[in-house]
Amino acid sequence: MQFIDLKAQYRALKAEIDANIQAVLDSAQFIGGPFVKELEEQLAAFVGRKHCVTCANGTDALQIAYMVAGVGEGDAVFCPDMTFISSTEPAKMFGAASVFCDITPDTYTLCPESLERQIQAVLAEGRLTPKAVVSVDILGNPCDYDAIVPICEKYGLFLIEDAAQSFGASYKGKRACAFGYIATTSFFPAKPLGCYGDGGAIFTDDDEMDALIRSLCVHGKGPGGKYDNIRVGMNSRLDAIQAAVLLPKLKALGDYELDARQTVAGRYNEAFAGKLQTPFVADGSVSAWAQYAVLAKDTAQRDKIIAHLKEKNIPNMVYYPTPQHGLPVFREEPHYGETFQNADDYCARTFSLPMHPYLEEGSQQAVIGAVLEAL
Repeated sequence: MQFIDLKAQYRALKAEIDANIQAVLDSAQFIGGPFVKELEEQLAAFVGRKHCVTCANGTDALQIAYMVAGVGEGDAVFCPDMTFISSTEPAKMFGAASVFCDITPDTYTLCPESLERQIQAVLAEGRLTPKAVVSVDILGNPCDYDAIVPICEKYGLFLIEDAAQSFGASYKGKRACAFGYIATTSFFPAKPLGCYGDGGAIFTDDDEMDALIRSLCVHGKGPGGKYDNIRVGMNSRLDAIQAAVLLPKLKALGDYELDARQTVAGRYNEAFAGKLQTPFVADGSVSAWAQYAVLAKDTAQRDKIIAHLKEKNIPNMVYYPTPQHGLPVFREEPHYGETFQNADDYCARTFSLPMHPYLEEGSQQAVIGAVLEAL
């Protein structure tokens, strides 16, 4: 059994993937080209945004978003405490402070009340300038944008949607990557839409932002092309082979994979109801189920279940064992009295079970049986 079965997905899409890769090899156009252009157009249409710019990976996508936002020395960037380091890593790189906010106890996403408390604390202290908010659609579950967007507008903050785990999810009829001035995603192989290596994308509706992002992706190029460098940029482009792989995967995601993920999650939810804290998806939201994460009663019970799963050869993971404020690299970041109670509680109790659209019912039942045995 695989935690995420990329081999089963490849078998299902082999003919299209192989034909596309061969077409790239025959063309010998490995950077840019028709597959990259088509993918950007299809991604923008899928999400419902005007522009999509692909890049080398999801972390680069976030770094470019920070650059467009103008994040720098003396700025404060607000981010949920429960995420992966890439969400706020660029703040550290550019000399800004990462100001972490607690998560909600149900969706595990950025808590709007904690966000506003932290903004007000930064303003009251007067040392840092509130600059940007990075909302993270964690585990595939969208944030509460009806609450977060007005807070950003109230304080004049640049909203970046980090949808690395939520491509395919939706919030009140709008797809993930449709929120914020800029949205980013990752095509790391294990993501809901993953390539065969690294890849990422950046979304916006603003024409000037689109032009700036494209410039930053290619060494700050100007209207005259790659030798007309008008700013300092990066080298961050999606390989044509990765675009060729992603095109049939994107179609499968929309056609049936998202529905299959809902089926798996529904079966897990029914089996574990009342026994574990199962994932909560708010009304009007659809999770992409990048991971299926449950909470045990406490760390001891979590560790007991994980040990039993290993005995039964059931794959499992912990996303994430340490909240951001507990990482050594961020220990000097200002907390402003925030206790991060929900993030600490989540990290102490969480574990994730196999989740992918090709998980057969028999395998699901094996996972369920092993967890119930451990309980």
